[in-house]
Amino acid sequence: MLYYFFDYIEKNFDLPGAGLFQYISFRAGAAALLSLIITITFGKNLINYLRKKQVGEDIRDLGLEGQIQKKGTPTMGGLIIIAAILIPTLLMARLDNVYVILLIATTLWLGFIGFLDDYIKVFKKNKEGLAGRFKIVGQVTIGIIVGLTLYFNDNVVIREVKPATTASLQVIQPESGVRLEYHDVKSTKTTVPFIKNNEFDYSDILPWLDKNYTWIIFTLVVIVIITAVSNGANITDGIDGLAAGTSAIIGLTLAIFAYLSGRVDFSSYLNIMYIPNLGELVIFCTAFVGACLGFLWYNAFPAQVFMGDTGSLALGGIIAVLALAVRKELMIPLLCGIFLVENVSVIMQVSYFKYTKRKYGEGRRIFLMSPLHHHYQKMNIHESKIVTRFWIVGILLAILSLAMLKLR
Repeated sequence: MLYYFFDYIEKNFDLPGAGLFQYISFRAGAAALLSLIITITFGKNLINYLRKKQVGEDIRDLGLEGQIQKKGTPTMGGLIIIAAILIPTLLMARLDNVYVILLIATTLWLGFIGFLDDYIKVFKKNKEGLAGRFKIVGQVTIGIIVGLTLYFNDNVVIREVKPATTASLQVIQPESGVRLEYHDVKSTKTTVPFIKNNEFDYSDILPWLDKNYTWIIFTLVVIVIITAVSNGANITDGIDGLAAGTSAIIGLTLAIFAYLSGRVDFSSYLNIMYIPNLGELVIFCTAFVGACLGFLWYNAFPAQVFMGDTGSLALGGIIAVLALAVRKELMIPLLCGIFLVENVSVIMQVSYFKYTKRKYGEGRRIFLMSPLHHHYQKMNIHESKIVTRFWIVGILLAILSLAMLKLR
């Protein structure tokens, strides 16, 4: 909103400083700062309100050190995360941008599903919360919306460059003096990490399938990614500060990718896909990172508030859609490696337990407890140390992901 306001002021009144809002870097920094202020300033008020309403976490006794002391800690703190993401985005971003609209819709939709789950747990005293099938339906629904929008919307394009053949749309490449021609085209191409010619087209997955049906394959991929990453973030949210800190690291990395892919000069220099209009996502990303870091003010050990499914499902879904928008979804196993191993640890534990019970009549376990962070807790490692080490691993994975820009 402020973008349009100051754009109007600059054009009609020539107010000094109003032109700053034309710069994505300025608006991104302002969004991050505003997001931090919202979470830190109003986070305490939300915690007090949740305590007053007795919106506390009902802890199951899993035999973990310090677990019982957390009983009654306010949950549903994801509400402040969502507010701290959306308010700066609405104020600083261009709201006619298709990517921004998709991210706002994803945040609201998955946040609502998580809110229902927390509401049932807290107020209906049902420890199971929202039935798993309803969560999946909600995730599939937003996956369909995102997939169809990214595939069919005319504003979702990439810019292809080839030697100029006409007098229009020509520029001079400074290094070589070769005239080039730019064309914005609809494409289902994405980026393959660490490969020299690192573009892959979803239409090539099934060569025998008519290209007109590529949208089905693409939408199915989007559904799987959103479901997997949102559930991964949800599972990771098991100890103080782990999900919020990990999400902040991933969000900052995706902000860098969005900034580079949204600028023709940097994308040309790095020989990566240039995606018009993508730069606005940097504002959403910085608001996202600011919200996560601000939430850590109260969620770091010992946590004064938990984000609940309200926050964790939304964070995972946002990360998934961001990766899809910047066409780096094939990098998710690396960039979101923490979410992946948490997910895999649960799958391995459950599958092995069922297999051994069927074969030997007695269920056996691979880990002391799953998800993985509980395994380390069972080894009597303090949870703050576990979280810090997971963050370090997350930073290393982020650096390796960014190295993809040059390592091919």
